[in-house]
Amino acid sequence: MATSQLTASSISARNLASFEGLRPSNLKFGSPVGVSLVSHRSFRGLVVKAATTVAPKYTSIKPLGDRVLVKIKTMEEKTGGGILLPTSAQTKPQGGEVVAVGEGKTIGKTKVGISVQTGAEVVYSKYAGTEVEFNGSKHLILKDDDIVGILETEDVKDLKPLNDRVLIKVAEVEEMTPGGLLLTEASKEKPSIGTVIAVGPGTLDEEGNRKPSSISEGNTVLYSKYAGNDFKGKDGSEYIALRASDVIAILS
Repeated sequence: MATSQLTASSISARNLASFEGLRPSNLKFGSPVGVSLVSHRSFRGLVVKAATTVAPKYTSIKPLGDRVLVKIKTMEEKTGGGILLPTSAQTKPQGGEVVAVGEGKTIGKTKVGISVQTGAEVVYSKYAGTEVEFNGSKHLILKDDDIVGILETEDVKDLKPLNDRVLIKVAEVEEMTPGGLLLTEASKEKPSIGTVIAVGPGTLDEEGNRKPSSISEGNTVLYSKYAGNDFKGKDGSEYIALRASDVIAILS
């Protein structure tokens, strides 16, 4: 989820030319300098990984160990008002239905089962897992720990975090400077402060036992700026789900 930014002093057209196949004309510069790749074809030899297609002769997939098989939700092609979205505006889905689970894993002498059951609607980390095409639908095989939480409704505020994750409602962005100047959208800085609204059961220790988080619901916290997964609630509020270790401090 992290966004990288480069300063003007850290990049030059001469240095860019040293990358074979990268055309300087495909770079857009702003302030600070932002690099926008117009086409993947600009990189010679770049391989785009497609989903693995499972042949029709195979009728089931059984995940092994602490892995889970998730049927990916279909990408929205229209807005709520019925406006057709171009491909560039469609957001890659980050959720789906659990259709099969592995047997779990062993930590120390303790057998640890999968934290979700078949039929559960889950949200997962954006770039996790291996995508497979099975029975005409896209699925994802991923680690149990890559599942962010269970979402039984369509509103992210109801997300139940798993493992050592917490769900935070992000503090609202300041509209004005202390001197009373109105801030434009471009100059508003995303806050890294929010209120914890849900806490997972905790991480596993070396013996496979749950270690409860030191963070509680209702805490106002400061968290790492580029950590976690961002979501927008139905009420327009911003939320973020991240690991407890990415919370830097509790504010009071």
